Amino acid sequence: MKSIKKLTLAVAAFSLTGLVHAAGYGVIDLEKVVESSTYLKQQNASLEQSVKPQTQKLEQLGKEIETLQKSAQAKGANVQQINTQYQAKVTEFQTIQQGIQSRVQTTIQNTNKTFEGRVKQVAEQLRQESHLDLVLNKNAALAYDAKYDLTAKMIQKVNAIK
Repeated sequence: MKSIKKLTLAVAAFSLTGLVHAAGYGVIDLEKVVESSTYLKQQNASLEQSVKPQTQKLEQLGKEIETLQKSAQAKGANVQQINTQYQAKVTEFQTIQQGIQSRVQTTIQNTNKTFEGRVKQVAEQLRQESHLDLVLNKNAALAYDAKYDLTAKMIQKVNAIK
């Protein structure tokens, strides 16, 4: 009889451990983390500043191209000379535009890679600190208890990384 009680207690203890263990998850609203990221905001502002001279040059070239088009339509204009200038401006415009696009794509890829690393690092840190089995993106969960939402902590920790 005592061995049956011991076995029953052992099974009950194992079951309780399993129940406690099963609740070890957290959820993150990744969209909010992205929107609240000071790193991403800083990178975006820096990128805008770095391409500003080229975008201003594109605006200027666009105006010059428009002026050349109007000149070509005017009677008595040297169409050959205007066409040569027009082609040179269009080529310069396209070259600058392609350079900007390439720079923006490279910067975005590098920024995303760095940010993803930070998010994974913080998710692992939160998982360990909170003794969780896993941390999910809120959008991957069909339903969850709000008490497992770690978004605010995630935002704070991601923004603290320098």
